[in-house]
Amino acid sequence: MDFSNQTVVVTGGTGALGIAVVNTLLDAGARCVVPYINDAEAKALAQHERLQLVRCDLSDEAQVAALYSGITDLSASIHIAGGFAFAPIAESDKEVLMRMVNMNLVSTYLCCREAVRAFGERQGRIVNVASRQALEPRAGKYMTAYTASKAAVAALTQALAAEVAPRILVSAVAPSIIDTPANRTAMPDADYTQWPKPAEIASGIVFLASGANQLASGAIVPIYGAA
Repeated sequence: MDFSNQTVVVTGGTGALGIAVVNTLLDAGARCVVPYINDAEAKALAQHERLQLVRCDLSDEAQVAALYSGITDLSASIHIAGGFAFAPIAESDKEVLMRMVNMNLVSTYLCCREAVRAFGERQGRIVNVASRQALEPRAGKYMTAYTASKAAVAALTQALAAEVAPRILVSAVAPSIIDTPANRTAMPDADYTQWPKPAEIASGIVFLASGANQLASGAIVPIYGAA
């Protein structure tokens, strides 16, 4: 896939999956704009002449608008940023729910809106990240707030795809547990050989964001590996 002379926003680009996506895009010739909050996490991305890091709180409407306002040649917007909470509902207060809503749904919604505005009358691609629990809510026991917020991302993706078709293609991927160092630490007894790898998921995301994708829109693509 060729992303030469194309600008792509990648939220969550400093995380394990985000780094894999950014590196894949840079290798394909893209210019990447990556919002961040944490300085230490931003340093995880190797410096590159086609990489721009922008400090931005993705739950802040004005900051997200500013992030996109200076981009005149946006070709795709990929929304990986989010959060997770393993919290039984009896032990969860409103703060847990709103944190998941802000980190997963609000950030994705605001970035989708600004991406649509930035595309103008041009074609574009939007790729969101849902989760397996969004497609299989019964698998979301003990993480109801997280599951509800990711299910909302899936619904947003499908509604928006219908709204902006056919000029803008909007899809999402729904990974199961991703093979990252953090997940291995959190689940030391799990068989992580069955988990999808960040690079594997990245290849699917980048395809959906590319011009090679001429038809896929409104899809929530499960990427479970053998998990």
